[in-house]
Amino acid sequence: MIYVMQESHPEKYEVIGRETAWEGRYLRCVKLIYEGPGGIQRQWETVERVNCNGIVVIVPITDEGDAVLIRQFRPPVNAYVIEFPAGLNDRGEKIEEAAARELLEETGYRASEMFFLTKGPLSSGSSSEVLTAFLAEGLNYAGIGQRDETEDIEVLKIPVAALYDRLERLRDEGNLIDLKIYGLIELAKRRIRA
Repeated sequence: MIYVMQESHPEKYEVIGRETAWEGRYLRCVKLIYEGPGGIQRQWETVERVNCNGIVVIVPITDEGDAVLIRQFRPPVNAYVIEFPAGLNDRGEKIEEAAARELLEETGYRASEMFFLTKGPLSSGSSSEVLTAFLAEGLNYAGIGQRDETEDIEVLKIPVAALYDRLERLRDEGNLIDLKIYGLIELAKRRIRA
């Protein structure tokens, strides 16, 4: 067995300054100055979302036990990515409303029930993004909603029982798999069994 001894840091770290390097339509690059134990100051580069109050991801499960995922081209990784439907929470919009809107826009489904699963940072080393995840059940197909001009989405329905095998095949076919799928489906399974 391996034990890791962690040092105690009674002094806290704190961001004490920030400077915007550039800002675009959706993102802002910021240089942070933070102070740690002993008063040592350091710099960190990060990106932030512009004009939104967070990000939502939805784990849609049909009454037949299928997970509804999407496949779309993602320019930052220059590849097609398999992921759960997700999107930005527009300013002034409740987080649950954003989840329902994104589910409809990206998959064409409405959920009769939406349950909170978890909330946390996506990539805390490079981004301030915080993701809120919901389980969507009681799905009814209503037709694809109004998508953003950059979204060209293929909707996939995969039995939850066969999800890992199917994801492996999709990866072998050249797709990238969003790693959040693995943890979120396990959280959804726990909620479904409760």
